[in-house]
Amino acid sequence: MKDVVFLNPAFFWLFLLLPGWIFWQFWFRKQTFNTILLASTSGFQKKSSIRATLRPYLFILRGLALSALIIALARPRKVAISNETKTTKGIDIVMAIDVSASMLAKDLRPNRMDALKRVAANFAEGRPNDRIGVVVYAGEAYTKTPVTSDKALILDAIQSIKYDRVLQDGTGIGMGLTTAINRLRDSKAKSKVIILLTDGVNNAGFIEPETASQIAHEYGIKVYTIGIGTNGMAQFPYAYAPNGGFLYRMMPVEIDETLMKTIARNTGGKYFRASSNSRLQEIYNEINKLETTEIEELRFYDYEECYRPFAWAALILLLLEMVLRQTWFKSFV
Repeated sequence: MKDVVFLNPAFFWLFLLLPGWIFWQFWFRKQTFNTILLASTSGFQKKSSIRATLRPYLFILRGLALSALIIALARPRKVAISNETKTTKGIDIVMAIDVSASMLAKDLRPNRMDALKRVAANFAEGRPNDRIGVVVYAGEAYTKTPVTSDKALILDAIQSIKYDRVLQDGTGIGMGLTTAINRLRDSKAKSKVIILLTDGVNNAGFIEPETASQIAHEYGIKVYTIGIGTNGMAQFPYAYAPNGGFLYRMMPVEIDETLMKTIARNTGGKYFRASSNSRLQEIYNEINKLETTEIEELRFYDYEECYRPFAWAALILLLLEMVLRQTWFKSFV
């Protein structure tokens, strides 16, 4: 009876009448038989009969028939439920990520870039109904992944982000923002969002960040800006070690928060400061709540009626009782 529901379960209350009916069968029906008092039964031959033994239990067939009829009236049926979700108003999101050498600073664990990759991947996985793209920038910028609904592609792109000196070093915030705008300007989505992350000041590129923010506003793109890094000093890479790794030293953390706030304000977004791993996660959680997608869920029910076997069983049991009463048990009942 797995996945079986009852359309009219109130009929099960009729089972409460069955104990009274059984009592009536055992007590009151025996009053219909006449009693003969004999001084002695020694002159009678005792001979058991299967018909005499089964006669008192003939009413069981009727009881089973009534039980089957009650179940049939309760209307059992199997239900198969299938769901279909439809995004009615989706969001296109581009994450513009700073990949300059300073993103290797160790004020976040294990460093800023790896901490960001973990949080950004969780964010992408939590937006199954939105399209997401990835832009990376330093002194220059390029699109690592265009806006797509293929989450596996997005997660692979995020995990492959690293400092590899492919881009000219520096921090071209305007370049990164403009490249992200180009990915969204022709989007037909209900909402267009850029999450712009940097850990420094704008010192490269030929496009001013303020100008890029005005362009974003013209296209109806909202920009959330995130400054990543602790307040004060942090360990920054400053040279290569003989083994090919980096040498670190304590340096002051510089983030142009005024610029980041201006970009967010010009586009209707919001500025956040991520000074720790936990704060970075909180920021992405907050953006996730601010930008919600309207989803329509369609649920389909497929019913298979199961009452017919019980109705047939009730009919067969009643007919069987009637036939036995009029044939085999006729002289007894």
